[in-house]
Amino acid sequence: MKITHVALLLATGSLLHAASDAPKRLDDSADMLTEIMSAPDKGIPQDLLNGAKCIVLVPGLKKGAFIVGAKYGKGFMLCRKASGVGWSAPAAIRVEGGSVGFQIGGSETDVVMLVNSEPGAKKLLESKFTLGADASVAAGPVGRTSSAETDAQLHAEILTWSRSRGIFAGISLQGATLRPDDEWNKDLYASALTNKQIVLGDTPAPPPAAKLLSVLDKYSSRK
Repeated sequence: MKITHVALLLATGSLLHAASDAPKRLDDSADMLTEIMSAPDKGIPQDLLNGAKCIVLVPGLKKGAFIVGAKYGKGFMLCRKASGVGWSAPAAIRVEGGSVGFQIGGSETDVVMLVNSEPGAKKLLESKFTLGADASVAAGPVGRTSSAETDAQLHAEILTWSRSRGIFAGISLQGATLRPDDEWNKDLYASALTNKQIVLGDTPAPPPAAKLLSVLDKYSSRK
């Protein structure tokens, strides 16, 4: 059997096994955001987090995990409630491919994305979304204020950050594709809900999401 076929089989087996990992990954997402925002002067600028329409959290995005050159990760997106106070239930997503740009090294990188516009949020809820093609994307500034923003950052629909080996920085995710993860959504909600139904509807958050929602409310609830 060719090596590429073996790699694909391993990847498929890993994905099937990962379907039961959704609750743990929700906790990982909460821990990741807590650690990023707790770092003195090294987190996401508060005004950008407060102004975000949606957030995407992908703990442990992998480089070359299954096939040489591949990038792959699973995580969640949440959007502001229609009232502007609090966050929606989490919808599962997959990140694949693209020029992920691991400037700071490491085989695994935590990724955070902030969606700054309503059009960007709606596009993100489609069945397939490519950063840079379907919405403008730029590496986000680091620090408690966004005074270091460039013109590209000010006008980008999506800002992205990464953390690898303890270093937090803006990252290029140009060309990466985001898709709904139907397996994880079914695992969490016991129903075949779409990401749009979860994020824009009144879908109650599953119990494993309580920690993540608490962290988001702590750092940006708009109360």
